[in-house]
Amino acid sequence: MTTPLVKDRVYRSPMAVVGGVLLLAIICWLGVDALIRGHGRTPWLALAAMILIVPLVIAFTLRPAVFAGEDRLRVRNPFRVVTLPWGEVAALRSGYSNEVITKSGAKYQLWSIPVSLRGRKKAARRTAKAEADAQRGRQGAEGRMPGGFGGGFRALRDTDGATGPTRAETDRIMDDLRELLESREAAESAQGEVTVRWAYEVAAPAVAGAVLLAILLAVG
Repeated sequence: MTTPLVKDRVYRSPMAVVGGVLLLAIICWLGVDALIRGHGRTPWLALAAMILIVPLVIAFTLRPAVFAGEDRLRVRNPFRVVTLPWGEVAALRSGYSNEVITKSGAKYQLWSIPVSLRGRKKAARRTAKAEADAQRGRQGAEGRMPGGFGGGFRALRDTDGATGPTRAETDRIMDDLRELLESREAAESAQGEVTVRWAYEVAAPAVAGAVLLAILLAVG
């Protein structure tokens, strides 16, 4: 049995998962209450709304994930699963959203790795602060070394822990995926065709709930 060269990595959005769990808890609480205490058409409307809303909440919060293995990238988005051998990936692009682009020109958004403009600004501020601290440390060292060793050594010590440019979390994830792409795109086992599978297990219940809700509202 061959040991995998790269252990599969799974990327999800923690905030989306937490938000999804809270939304499901609220929906279930309100829905079950309406089913038990409701009168007339209320229980049926509550049931139809739950059948419609619950799959959509799961689809957009708990379901999205990116699975990165040694041979392929599997992108599980709300309504479809895209499997891309590394040999078919042309680029991983970050802009206002993170996307994977195939050699045929197709683009697929990475729902579970959302771009955080706030995170980028925060990382940029940390980088600017680290660079300013390092610059002040160098200037202090140059200014104090001739006249007194103590100040110079203290300045050098203060800048020892300064880190290089920082990156937002999702940008670091994209960097990791790009490194994996570069190391595996030429591998023989990483070749193949891109496949797309629609998530009927999510769409079918949502459509059924929408149809039932529409019928109940139409009947009045």
